[in-house]
Amino acid sequence: MTRVAAIDCGTNSIRLLVADADPASGELVDLERRMTIVRLGQGVDRTGRLAPEALQRTFAACREYAAVIKELGAERLRFVATSASRDAENRDEFVRGVMDILGVEPEVISGDQEAEFSFTGATKELLGRDDLAKPFLVVDIGGGSTEFVVGDDHVRAARSVDIGCVRMTERHLVRDGAVVDPPGPEEIAAVRADIEAALDLAERTVPLREAHTLVGLAGSVTTLSAIAQDLPAYDSTAIHHSRIPYERVREITEELLRSTHAERAAIPSMHPGRVDVIAAGALVLLAIMERIGAAEVVVSEHDILDGIAWSVA
Repeated sequence: MTRVAAIDCGTNSIRLLVADADPASGELVDLERRMTIVRLGQGVDRTGRLAPEALQRTFAACREYAAVIKELGAERLRFVATSASRDAENRDEFVRGVMDILGVEPEVISGDQEAEFSFTGATKELLGRDDLAKPFLVVDIGGGSTEFVVGDDHVRAARSVDIGCVRMTERHLVRDGAVVDPPGPEEIAAVRADIEAALDLAERTVPLREAHTLVGLAGSVTTLSAIAQDLPAYDSTAIHHSRIPYERVREITEELLRSTHAERAAIPSMHPGRVDVIAAGALVLLAIMERIGAAEVVVSEHDILDGIAWSVA
């Protein structure tokens, strides 16, 4: 066993996994798994820069994670940064801050690398399942981008496109500095048009419709699972490897698009940081399921973070 730490810093959240990994057996034993909403990508789509307050929130989470890594005695750490820090003009400021706190340089990986990690993390446990047909389509709906990966035991094709729950919300569902609550038909149509154009782009590289099992990752998808199960609180064990039928995804998406901020915030399993962006994330998943004719989505709590941990091990 090797004790490793992995940090995934995305557009909306930063997450930590400390685990004992055994590459020989394929076993990854969690010691600590944390998620903090920092909204690093706040305004990046509009300004092209990371906001000072977003950087401070992110650095505060890094300091908390540094203490956990030291306490648990991880031998190796890998820090991967995704969409927001890839796009920002002032990403050097972000890199310096992370290095000062954690002692490692954040790797601003490409969308294709991001997709590889997501696929490994999501499918390692599913490969031996008789009830899930290959190939898999792994879809990681992040804050700034969504990754599409098709593969069997290994990746066959991957593509990252710029449709994430934060980016779609900021681009189409904000008016006069505030989230439209609830959005009207024109705003929803604008989001759908962006998503469909991005799916056209993804299909140039990734044979989406050849997949037999759709696997959904990240907070938008896991939150939809919690809502579908009517969980009294967010419960990773109940969510991991749950399945949501297409009709239920459609119903929940329509409910979220009709709801107010207060109604979404009152959902017991809803993280406060997802209240304003969950509807856009749900719309991305719904559009994907419609595009490929998926009857259901298999939800995974294991994703890019687990893939990063395996790469360290």
